[in-house]
Amino acid sequence: MAIENRGSGQFDYTPEVAAATAPIYEKLKDVVPEIEWPVHAPLIDAINRLKAQKDAIILAHNYQTPEIFHGVADLSGDSLALAKQAAETEAQMIVLCGVHFMAETAKLLNPEKTVLIPDLEAGCSLADSITAEDVRLLKERYPGVPVVTYINTTAAVKAETDICCTSANAVEVVESLGVDRVIFLPDEYLGKHVASKTNVEVILWKGHCEVHERFTGAELKAFRAHHAGIQVLAHPECPPDVLAEADFVGSTSGMIRWVGRERPNRVVMVTECSMSDNVSVEYPDVEFIRPCNLCPHMKQITLSNILWALENDQYRVEIDPQVAERARRSVERMIEVGRGKNS
Repeated sequence: MAIENRGSGQFDYTPEVAAATAPIYEKLKDVVPEIEWPVHAPLIDAINRLKAQKDAIILAHNYQTPEIFHGVADLSGDSLALAKQAAETEAQMIVLCGVHFMAETAKLLNPEKTVLIPDLEAGCSLADSITAEDVRLLKERYPGVPVVTYINTTAAVKAETDICCTSANAVEVVESLGVDRVIFLPDEYLGKHVASKTNVEVILWKGHCEVHERFTGAELKAFRAHHAGIQVLAHPECPPDVLAEADFVGSTSGMIRWVGRERPNRVVMVTECSMSDNVSVEYPDVEFIRPCNLCPHMKQITLSNILWALENDQYRVEIDPQVAERARRSVERMIEVGRGKNS
């Protein structure tokens, strides 16, 4: 079978490719239909061979599809894990399989290395919800109040920030400042969740994730009514009525650790659709009920354009040096807060 792709032309599903990728498919057979594997396998094989030749490493977010997450990624995780892994890698090229702000973060922490994102259209509704000018105006309105910015933002916004955070460490970061009041940007729902966990006053911005804001508390009640004994895990970017209905609220990495620790019979992860597929590969004894809200930006990343990125060294992430220097400090301060701790 010959497979057309965006890269160098055609790739055949040969016996050699089948043998080389068989261990990967054995892991993925419950989440990737057998009929699809001849399409994925030649690309996976080509990517894995090419990244070794080019001293490249592939970082994949938890929301990537299973054939990327388990097939070609060298390192994977949530935004915090990817930021730390980007800072520590010795590879000379980083291919970021996620959205653009994640690739920018990798470049901030590796200014001398080549950082690629396979598709420039892989954006983020949260990153689009606020600009550097918005932050400057907020700082004028609230002089002296430190700015804590969610990592789901552009480098230009990070450059106007005192410290970044992720959903995994937001409360810890806010409390690390030792102040009574912070500006928290841009996710309103995450900010409300943080405010409920600390005595620090939190000034909010009305940014929302287009995936998580679609979930409702009523939807989760319906899951409970139709699936006896189900455990509900929700991301803190979800609306308050969703979090109120959840058994556990946490980052994607927190959800994964919870499943590994508790081993529930049935679970629903209230977050992007591919996450359940990726986690179910590791915990086949757990039944995952899948509410399928897809992130259209994450799904811009495919095996085909990952291979194309490696073949052509595209698309290179570049950041204005003056912006990068200031933005880098806010990310490094975040990493320093959690250094030596289990995030």
